[in-house]
Amino acid sequence: MKIIMLGAPGAGKGTQAKKIAAKYDIPHISTGDIFRANIKNGTDLGKKAKTYMDQGLLVPDELVVDLVVDRVAQDDCAGGYVLDGFPRTIPQAEALDKALAALGQKVDYAIDVEVPDENIISRMGGRRACVGCGATYHMEYAAPKAEGICDTCGKELILRDDDKPETVGKRLDVYHEQTQPLIDYYASAGILKEVDGTADINDVFQTITEILGA
Repeated sequence: MKIIMLGAPGAGKGTQAKKIAAKYDIPHISTGDIFRANIKNGTDLGKKAKTYMDQGLLVPDELVVDLVVDRVAQDDCAGGYVLDGFPRTIPQAEALDKALAALGQKVDYAIDVEVPDENIISRMGGRRACVGCGATYHMEYAAPKAEGICDTCGKELILRDDDKPETVGKRLDVYHEQTQPLIDYYASAGILKEVDGTADINDVFQTITEILGA
C-alpha cells in the first residue's frame, strides 16, 4: 500500500501519516524529518534546506527527488509506505511516478487533508518548540505544564520563525501556487481521496482507514 499525503502546511497530514504507518506497519517517510535531521547535524543539505525553509519557501526539487527515490527502494518499503511532504510539485510527482514504474511500482492512494487557510494560521501560531531538546507543544491542544517551559528538559519554548503568521501565510501562498495542482494531477489518475481535516484527529483517521479499506 503506497500512499501519498497531500495538504497545506499545518493541515495535519503528518499526524495522520504517522497513524497510518503505525496501523499498517509501513514506513512513514517525511521529507520534513529528513530536512530537520540534516539541519540539526549541520550537513550541506541541511544548510541549503534551512535557507529556503526559514523564508517559508519550498526546497528545490534537486535536493529531494533522489533522496526520496532511494528511500522508497529500500527493503523496509517492500510492503508499502506513507510519503509525507513529497511530492510537492507536478515535476516531482512525474519524477516519482517514473522512478516507481522503473521499480515496478505505483502510488495506490493520494489522500488530501483539507483545511482552510485561516484555520492553519491559527493552528501554527499556537505551536511552541523547545530550544533544548526540540520537543513541540501547542498552546491550545498540547500545552506545557508551565507556560513557556519544556516539560522534558526545562528549557525555554519559542515560536519558530516558520510558524509565525507572516511566514505561514507565505508558505500557504507557495502551496496554493505550486502544490495545489497535485490535487488535479492525482484526481486525473483516479487515486485522489479527500478528507475533512478540520474534524477531530481520530475522526479524520477513521475516515482514512475506511478509504484504505481496513
